Amino acid sequence: MRIIATIEARMSSSRLPGKPLLKAAGSTMLEHLVGRLKAVSSIDGVVLATTSNAADDPLAELAKSIGIGVFRGSEHDVLNRVIGAASSAGAEVVVEITGDCPIIDPDLVEQTIQMFKAHDVDYVSNCHVRSFPDGMDVQVMLLDTLKSSAAMTDSALDLEHVTLHIRNNPKLFSRVNLVAPPNLWWPELGLTLDEQSDYELISAVIDFFESKNRMFSCLDAINYLKDNPSLLDLNKDILRKGDS
Repeated sequence: MRIIATIEARMSSSRLPGKPLLKAAGSTMLEHLVGRLKAVSSIDGVVLATTSNAADDPLAELAKSIGIGVFRGSEHDVLNRVIGAASSAGAEVVVEITGDCPIIDPDLVEQTIQMFKAHDVDYVSNCHVRSFPDGMDVQVMLLDTLKSSAAMTDSALDLEHVTLHIRNNPKLFSRVNLVAPPNLWWPELGLTLDEQSDYELISAVIDFFESKNRMFSCLDAINYLKDNPSLLDLNKDILRKGDS
């Protein structure tokens, strides 16, 4: 099966505008994320799913320059934007990633894909029941499953939050959740790029590992933050939005 990772990203975030192009260690957040997804052996291609807004032109240009596909669609109908992005790359299986996860662990992405392959279910994730740090989120499903979900709903919330309809209907869509082992269990830790203070924390982590191991793991990040607990004060008070 052809496995394609889609990245939902846009420049017009209300809390941190332009965040995909913010830089750490000389590379944009999008470049960090794409590099990590390209390191996942099971992924056959990566496509940016961005909007048709002119504000996202620089994002689309960057994506093309670093060798990934680009699909542009509705700002608010993210579900069909992701379907369009996956379809444009000939996907059979979709690995749905948000642009808010620039330091996602390639091994966790691979584990989630392998779990999907090993189980006869519609949907596998490591975040429906949160146990890993926020920012390590992976969701895997057949493209046909996403299409079926889209055909069943016209709810604005379902269209905005790509897998919400799937997750809210366990009788229609079977699922399995990958749970963190004890050394990675830290669901309260925010490694997702929502606000300026998240950027400061993520940048600090990236900068630390830049000369040591650019493909640092979730465990590496956890151990670094445990050794430097003052960094946790940067974003500890952020109130997170609902699941995407």
